[in-house]
Amino acid sequence: MRDLPEREPATTGESAEPVGPDGLTVGRAAALVGVSVKTLHHWDAIGLVRPSERTWAGYRVYSGDDIARIHRVLVYRELGFPLARIGRILDDPAADARHHLRRQRAALMERISRLQTVVGAVDRMLEVSYTGMRLTPEEQVEIFGDDWRPDWIGEAEERWGDSAQWAQYAERADGMTPEDWKEVAAATEALNADLAVARRGGVAPGSEKANALAERHRALMSTYFDCTHSMQACLGRMFVGEPGFAEYYDALAPGLTAWLRDVIFANARGHGVDPESATWG
Repeated sequence: MRDLPEREPATTGESAEPVGPDGLTVGRAAALVGVSVKTLHHWDAIGLVRPSERTWAGYRVYSGDDIARIHRVLVYRELGFPLARIGRILDDPAADARHHLRRQRAALMERISRLQTVVGAVDRMLEVSYTGMRLTPEEQVEIFGDDWRPDWIGEAEERWGDSAQWAQYAERADGMTPEDWKEVAAATEALNADLAVARRGGVAPGSEKANALAERHRALMSTYFDCTHSMQACLGRMFVGEPGFAEYYDALAPGLTAWLRDVIFANARGHGVDPESATWG
């Protein structure tokens, strides 16, 4: 039937139904091997994979051997071989099929190994992007203390990851060394200790000492992003409104959370900001 004239249907593609127990039309063959009908048309045109037969109407019919050849073409193409070379390999009568398969397998295993290395590198890059710091979870706990939870960073990103401030934090944190983070941790510990002492000592919000502590707190927040007085007031409201923050500060000194909010509010008013209506920005 190979001497029938070349004739293709006017519609896109050919019938996807099998034409017999031992043959598939181009549409069905393409669906089976996962390539497009256009690709099989091209491979037929260049002599890479010619269908064994054609129907009386001129439609291509692919046999089991044709499908097997397509699979071999796909393997070589995945390895980066040009189509012309693939054709020469497959049509070489002296070629040892098993030898070629072993070579294909070895090449695929090498490629898998390279891809696994790339995946590992991408995972490490994602970890840096995700956490915003070049510290392992173990280093984070070592620097920030046993009560530090590395997943806090992930929770924060989920909540604020779309904000400009998070982008600013991620950019700054990405360039910080473990020594830089140790300095931040030490500054945080020192500020918390001074806040607790001031609370226990009855330092009044709005006083010079309280305002100085509020500015130290804002400067510490500005390590991560540019924290305005309005944004600091929003943080003060959040500290009181969310149990996790309240638990953290009240563990340092009873009532510290509400006192810190009042200190931040009083300092914000001194800078022309109404803390009750302050917005993030």
